[in-house]
Amino acid sequence: MKAKLKNAISPLLFLMITLSPALKAQSVEQYGPKTFSTTNKWTAIVAAYEPEIKAIDAAISQLSDAKIEQTLTFKGVKYQLGHYKGEPIVIFTTGISVPNAAMTIQMALDYFPIERVVMMGIAGAVNPEFHPGDIAIPERWYFHDESVYVNPDQKNPGQFVLPDYYESALESYKERRKQDPNSPAYENFGYIHPEEMAVIKQGWDAPRQMPYFSATPKLIELSQQAIKNIKPILMPSGHPINIKVGGNGVTGSVFLDNAQYRQWLQRVYNAQVTEMESAAVAQVCFVNEVDWIVIRSISDLAGGQQGKNVENVFDGIASGTGAKLLLGLLDEIVLAYPETN
Repeated sequence: MKAKLKNAISPLLFLMITLSPALKAQSVEQYGPKTFSTTNKWTAIVAAYEPEIKAIDAAISQLSDAKIEQTLTFKGVKYQLGHYKGEPIVIFTTGISVPNAAMTIQMALDYFPIERVVMMGIAGAVNPEFHPGDIAIPERWYFHDESVYVNPDQKNPGQFVLPDYYESALESYKERRKQDPNSPAYENFGYIHPEEMAVIKQGWDAPRQMPYFSATPKLIELSQQAIKNIKPILMPSGHPINIKVGGNGVTGSVFLDNAQYRQWLQRVYNAQVTEMESAAVAQVCFVNEVDWIVIRSISDLAGGQQGKNVENVFDGIASGTGAKLLLGLLDEIVLAYPETN
């Protein structure tokens, strides 16, 4: 029996030994994301959900020098490929919330030769100066619901029992804010204590704390130029909208409909708007070193209404105003990044 077992195993061992050099010789380059050699890389135009993407498609369809030429579906996500005034574009929906946005943006960057991402969609206002239809283009995006939920301190009313690591993190946050005024002015919201995720990217030896992600300065400049060059954007009533470039936006996996929490966001993050995808898009673009910017049109004041939230009344209108500015920004991008093929 032992002889038979030995004879059965020997050919297997021989095969493994024979194949080992071949396995070692395989290039690592065959694994990982595709590397594109395309000279004239693409602009990705993205939105989170149906009313937003419908507004974008409708705006594109009305132009004689813009066209969707092909539609592909990968893993359930539909990608519309075409050109805008000679420049290649891909249009797709990220899906609502942080994990969907992170997943679909990374997929798109892996599948297509994308150089920049322009996101357009609706948001709830944090700054009460905004009204439905107004537009915010924040320079920085923060995650607001990365948090530690803790128990109250039974011995000290009004205090909470914090983990040691979080107490240390708070001290480092305070020190950093002395150097960077854009860092959040952290305070708790009851038992919810905000913290930051650690981010890793190519070339870093270890993950780093990232309080926010900054939009590409050139795209911020181009958005300001677009505002100067487009016609005034009007609500259906004829009332002109306000557009604010700069400041902060916050993202979380939360449909925010609470006035107290909105006020907390303004104190801690100096936030202008809140929504559920942009910081995730920003993080993925940051890690992949892809240019990005986000246009957010106001649907409501988060938690500011009396009674039931009616953001759905304005989401189509807000998407429409945002799409008009989007086209203006695309015009500036075409001029700033001319076709090089």
